[in-house]
Parts: sequence; structure tokens; C-alpha cells
Amino acid sequence: MRPVLAAVQNGAPLPLNELRERVADQFQLSEEERKERLPSGHQTIINNRVGWARTYLNKAGLLCIPTKGMVQITPRGLDALANAPQRITVGWLKRFPEFAHFHTAKPQSVDAPAVLSADMAQTTPDEQLAEAHQALVQSLADELLAHVLAAPSSFFEQLVVDLMIAMGYGGSRREAGKATQATNDDGIDGIIKEDRLGLDVIYLQAKRWTYTVHRPEIDKFIGALTRQRARKGVFITTSEFSDGARTAALGLDIKVVLIDGVELAQLMVENNLGVSVKQVYEVKQLDSDYFAQE
Repeated sequence: MRPVLAAVQNGAPLPLNELRERVADQFQLSEEERKERLPSGHQTIINNRVGWARTYLNKAGLLCIPTKGMVQITPRGLDALANAPQRITVGWLKRFPEFAHFHTAKPQSVDAPAVLSADMAQTTPDEQLAEAHQALVQSLADELLAHVLAAPSSFFEQLVVDLMIAMGYGGSRREAGKATQATNDDGIDGIIKEDRLGLDVIYLQAKRWTYTVHRPEIDKFIGALTRQRARKGVFITTSEFSDGARTAALGLDIKVVLIDGVELAQLMVENNLGVSVKQVYEVKQLDSDYFAQE
């Protein structure tokens, strides 16, 4: 927040886009860093942080917004530049009653912490929301994987076909995919059409294991694909692949994709397989076009 104040210390109103550039220049950000986005992908990190810094400083009375899209320092802001610590934090801004009132969550439970943790105080609300969402997804993925491991092997093989269909391969369940017989004929656990017309097929291998998959298993799968004259195969396990196993799947005339337990659970969450929506939160932003109407 202090770099944002410093960027407007000459007292003249400054356009928000120029403010962002000045702060990015002050931090000597590379082009790649300037383009880095939040996990949601909707906004760059630097724009998000400058935007929230502007909001916080405005609520504390250190900045004002004289006209749309402009930023200007206030006398209180100039005083803050002269007397504030090198790092202006949320905690320091709470000395200003206006900001303390703005930042206090309402309603607040009796068990709620009085202030944000040090880590939380250094991130924007958008970043905090994204981090909380990631934590929930990770917890759900761990729970999913535990349930998959506890299910029968036949269920897991069917799950693999269901996942491929959920990801858009083949179309309908009746026409697109099938799980093979329990004999695992020729080392293939499942077959799925790549498209609705069946112009190509993908062969699947499913291993509900808790121990690492090594190269010999991948070599056997490749051999089975070769005997089927197949060009594409997906090997899915609930465990993990060794470096040798991953190397074996590279540099082939046929395409072999390896999916370990972590990625399997993430794909299930992303494609709503074995999960349901618990609650939806809408994060809204200002519609500047509405206010731009004559």
C-alpha cells in the first residue's frame, strides 16, 4: 500500500491505469510477472493488489477518488507517507476509525479472531477467497480418493470410464464407453470412443493401487496397445508413477497419458463426478458501463 501512496505523492490526480504501471515499475516486475493472473484467471495479480490497496487507502482517508478512474492523495495520506512505517499494513490502517469500521466483518461471531493473521493481512480478499477455495478442493479431493480406494475394483474400472465420458469423450454412456470383462482381456480395462462417431478409440488401464506404479506395468500396457493396433491409451492409478514409468510413456509413436491419484481426484472434482455442489457464492464487481451511460 505504501508504493501506491508514493506513486501519487506529488498531489496531482492520477489515472488508475497509470498508477498500476508506476507500482509495477517500482517493483521492477518483468512482463511475465505483470501478466501473472489470480487462480480465477479473471484479473492480473498486480491489478488486483493495486485495486485493493486503492480501496483500503481510500477507506482510511489517505486517498480520494476525485473523478471516475482517478486517484489523488489527501493531506492525511501525505502525513502517512512522512510518518508511517516502511510497510503499511491492514493492522496499521485500523488506527483510522473510518477504515476500522469498514474492515470489521458484520455480523461477527463471539469466537471470531479480532484481527487477520499476518499471512491473511498481506493478501487481498480475492486472493484469500481463492486460497480458501483451493483448500476446500484439496480436502474434497483427498476424501474422494479415500472413497475410491475403499470401493471394489470393478467400481473403479467403471469410474474411469465415467470420468472419460464426463470429460467429453464419446458422448452418451450407452454408446460411448464400456468396462471390459473382469478378466482384463489383453491388459486393457476399458475402451471408450474418442468421439460420438467412433472414428477412434481410447484404451484404458485402471489400477486401484496404494503402491507406486513402475516401468514394467507401463511397458505391459504399451505392449497391449500395440497388439490392439491402438494409437491412444490412458493409464490411471490411485497411487503414483515412478520416474521410470513416466519416462516409458514418452517418445512413442502412440500417445500414452498417465494420471495418478492426485490428478484423478482433481479431475473428478472439476468434472462433477462423485461430488455435488454444497453452496454457491457469487462474487460481484462494479459494472462501470452502467455508470458510463449518458
